[in-house]
Amino acid sequence: MIAIELPPEIENRLDVLAKATGKTKVACARDVIAEYLDDMDDAHIAEQVAERIRRGDEEVVTLEQVMKRYGLEG
Repeated sequence: MIAIELPPEIENRLDVLAKATGKTKVACARDVIAEYLDDMDDAHIAEQVAERIRRGDEEVVTLEQVMKRYGLEG
């Protein structure tokens, strides 16, 4: 368990979110932190893929190539 001190403006925003969603402030904070961590994980994965693309280790295809490959040309 962690305890954090929030600046008043963040505390106020959390109050508004809790009231709007019918959740507790703790539940809202937990959800927001989990969402942020998911976003940071996604960003890290994207950075790794971008680096592999720059090195030429990752295949890149165009939309047209994908459509042709799956018979979706129209």
